[in-house]
Amino acid sequence: MRRISKLLAASCIAAGIATVPSVTMAQEAEQFAPIFAYRTGPYAPNGVPVADGTVDYLKLVNERGGINGVKFRIEECEFAFDTAKGIECYERMKNQHGGAAIVQPISTGVTAALLKKAAEDKVSVVIAGYGTPAAADGEVFKWVFPVIPNYFVAADVMIQALGEREGGLDNLKGKTISYVFMDAPFGHEFMPVFEKRAEMHGFKLNKLPVTAPGLDQKSTWLQVRRDRPDYVLYVGYGVMNATALKEAQSVGYPRDKIYGFWWAGSESDVKGVEEAAKGYNAVALQASANRDAKVIQDILETLYDQGKGTAEDRSTVGDVLYVRGLITGMLTAEAVRIAQEEFGIGKPITGEQAQWALENLDLTAERLEELGFTGILQPHKTSCKNHMGTYTARMSVWDGTEWKINSDWYEGDREIIDPLIKEFADKYAADNNIERRDCES
Repeated sequence: MRRISKLLAASCIAAGIATVPSVTMAQEAEQFAPIFAYRTGPYAPNGVPVADGTVDYLKLVNERGGINGVKFRIEECEFAFDTAKGIECYERMKNQHGGAAIVQPISTGVTAALLKKAAEDKVSVVIAGYGTPAAADGEVFKWVFPVIPNYFVAADVMIQALGEREGGLDNLKGKTISYVFMDAPFGHEFMPVFEKRAEMHGFKLNKLPVTAPGLDQKSTWLQVRRDRPDYVLYVGYGVMNATALKEAQSVGYPRDKIYGFWWAGSESDVKGVEEAAKGYNAVALQASANRDAKVIQDILETLYDQGKGTAEDRSTVGDVLYVRGLITGMLTAEAVRIAQEEFGIGKPITGEQAQWALENLDLTAERLEELGFTGILQPHKTSCKNHMGTYTARMSVWDGTEWKINSDWYEGDREIIDPLIKEFADKYAADNNIERRDCES
């Protein structure tokens, strides 16, 4: 039987879809949960733990009987972090097994491509900590939910952290700050906030784009050495991150003056440069690594102690990106639960019902404790207007062996962020002939 399961999995992988045999057997009521995964390619070190965490959380829900008896049918589609392949995954999976109510692309490029497609198909898109920041504007982006902070919040918190280090934001005046970033859509999403803050506080912003995947950065860091900036803001992904830290070391730039974003602040991002990366800072998407949370202990006991865990190495359970995967899975499960309570207990939900649920997400402190996410997430609530729900984040630091939270909570400045969200949402609406919804009625 084990050999048959392996052969079945192999045939599905060859077709671009991977199944999780233990949770995809026919049920009376199933909720299709498509997983966009990149376990191969240059970004696999980041994609694997996210996919592991997502699948494990949904497995945990299934082991507990599902959502009011409705279990998740979990299927992965491998897209190697390639936008074209990601769109193929979406098109392939959107109508399978009763239809996809919720998708989480785990890619800014794929998200951008799905903004119109998903709306036409009435599929809800959850983008937890990535994708188009303007999607926080629910009046324009009805079907897209950047639940948990977006890149505008990350950018603002990075500058606030520099200001705190200098004894106040006003003390950034006259400083030189270099922005090293992957020349890809997500790298440019940070620019409006950095430029606004530079204008407000009088620091010089040097922009240094790096061509993906970012293995060749020698000229970039030689430029950093020539410019001698007071700080480096850093936005990269995958193999680019460890490369950047190696090049910073080679030119003698202090790693404790490099401030990265949350997709450059995981264990895989410092692999092979652990000691050289000591002091490197990164925004934490609310949570960083966490091995003490109740949900982590539940997964170890329910899945890994029983030989049902997804990760090859159980020691990775609780790593930064694994926890991010847990958040991804939890958001899908909570949307299903909330939709069922409104539209019918014990029934699979539709994309339209998921859309309603995601606009009525209310993760209170009490609910987070029930879910085992205390210490991982802050309470937050979405609405028709606000599809993000929270503007909070913290800073983390690599101490040479592990990531540690080293700040209190920062609140993204809404006087900066909200006008930018509206500006870009208005432009998108104008370019695509979208009329704003009336969220007051």
